[in-house]
Amino acid sequence: MVGHRMQRLTPKKGHTMTTISLNVATRLAAAAQSAAEEMGTAMNIAIVDAGGHLLDFTRMDDAWLGSIDLALKKAKTSILFPKPSGALGEISQPGGPVYSIEHSNGGLITFGGGVPITDADGRMVGAVGVSGGTVDQDVRVAEAAVQAY
Repeated sequence: MVGHRMQRLTPKKGHTMTTISLNVATRLAAAAQSAAEEMGTAMNIAIVDAGGHLLDFTRMDDAWLGSIDLALKKAKTSILFPKPSGALGEISQPGGPVYSIEHSNGGLITFGGGVPITDADGRMVGAVGVSGGTVDQDVRVAEAAVQAY
């Protein structure tokens, strides 16, 4: 992919995983921070790799301390279930097909602010999680990071 530095991880012979690099994660977090600054809202921004492991974390000055965990869990949710965290929330309501899923995997977040990052071939290469504003603001900032990819 032109303009994107990718890493290829080879955990076992014959199995490969493509993920974003630290340099890319840092650039995406900067794009998210810029979007948050334009809104005038202090945010916590987490970027994880394709395995769900933290690559970059930005806590803007005066961002809520309680939102640190939310940003991390939103990114984790989006990488474990390849969809925006808010989309998982739509199907996890009472009577939904995955009701109470937020209690799995050490805790998930099922409202907006987590967005998967996919490459040109549609492969998930990471995810971003943002928390600190309204859900709509968190989603817009997360999408700014993804658009910077």
